[in-house]
Amino acid sequence: MAYVLFTSGSTGRPKGVQVSQAALANVLLSFAERPGFGAGRTLLAVTTLSFDIAGLEIFLPLVTGGRLWLATREIAADGARLAETIARERIEVLQATPATWRLLMATDFRAPRGFQAWCGGEALPLDLAGELVARGCELWNVYGPTETTIWSLIQRVPAVEAARSIGRAITNTTVYIVDDAGN
Repeated sequence: MAYVLFTSGSTGRPKGVQVSQAALANVLLSFAERPGFGAGRTLLAVTTLSFDIAGLEIFLPLVTGGRLWLATREIAADGARLAETIARERIEVLQATPATWRLLMATDFRAPRGFQAWCGGEALPLDLAGELVARGCELWNVYGPTETTIWSLIQRVPAVEAARSIGRAITNTTVYIVDDAGN
């Protein structure tokens, strides 16, 4: 086991989710390939450690030879300071919720060349997708409940129309869409 993360999920009742080292390694290897992260790249971590998303932010740069820049709570909650940090530290990847992306979009932020915006944690609104793409971001929509180890689906969003999909399964993952009867 790599860790146990407590979540209430859709039930509203806390439960401990046991995440194996193999499952965590799979997410990291998958994201190193697609959307792509490796040596020499810099990721800005804005997620608090109590969320599973922080696992990808922390471990991906460490296992790929990349660079990790940890944002303070004050920076993560301030769009202008986020934009300033991205520019000053030459950040190439930011993974955030739509709420954090909206903070950044409230500034005059323009994505640096090759900047990847990974959006997850809640549904990606179409207007936000359009704004991120228009500002030069290589946008990726990511989805996954804690029980599947951080993210299980990923979708590049080159245009607003693509934001309607939550994506396809990451490496070594199978997704089933079923009705209430399990069919």
